[in-house]
Amino acid sequence: MDFTTGDLKATFSERMATERDRLCELDGVIGDADHGVAMEQGMKAAAEAAQAAEGTLQDIFNAAAQGFLNAVGASSGPLYATALLRAGKGAGPRASMPTGELRTIIAAMRDGIAQRGKAEPGQRTMLDAWGPAADAAVNGRNADAIAAAARPGAEATRDMIATVGRAARLGERSLHADPGWVSAAMLVEEICGAIKIA
Repeated sequence: MDFTTGDLKATFSERMATERDRLCELDGVIGDADHGVAMEQGMKAAAEAAQAAEGTLQDIFNAAAQGFLNAVGASSGPLYATALLRAGKGAGPRASMPTGELRTIIAAMRDGIAQRGKAEPGQRTMLDAWGPAADAAVNGRNADAIAAAARPGAEATRDMIATVGRAARLGERSLHADPGWVSAAMLVEEICGAIKIA
């Protein structure tokens, strides 16, 4: 089965809308309680921009990236915009791609986030979810294993003191489940759901 971005655009947007309040609650412990709103608005804007776009998979991902960036001014805006741009580059100038190749999209999004955020797994960021998932994807693991890989590293953020990003100024107050990795693990799950349709 081939992937054309249609289903994934909808699932990203729907998942973030469903999880908005939970993500805001998590963010409220150490932040300004708006992560859920930002992710809902960003993915909705990305989906709408992608829906309006024409052309190749790369064109559609690029449109989604711009839509997300226009909607979200917080740190997740440029991070996910870069991730979607890298996903587009990975998908390439074609109308569709084999669903199994979505593994490369997970790795591309991880690389974009790492590049833009200048971070790496272990620093209590969303890369603690994207990193292990991408490694599992690159190693050819199945969809369930990729989704599962996002969780242990992400769960470990409960016991990490943030060293990069806005949370770094909180010191020991940052010892809490990071909403950024929670939403990241959710997005990985949605991509894995698309892989399983193959």
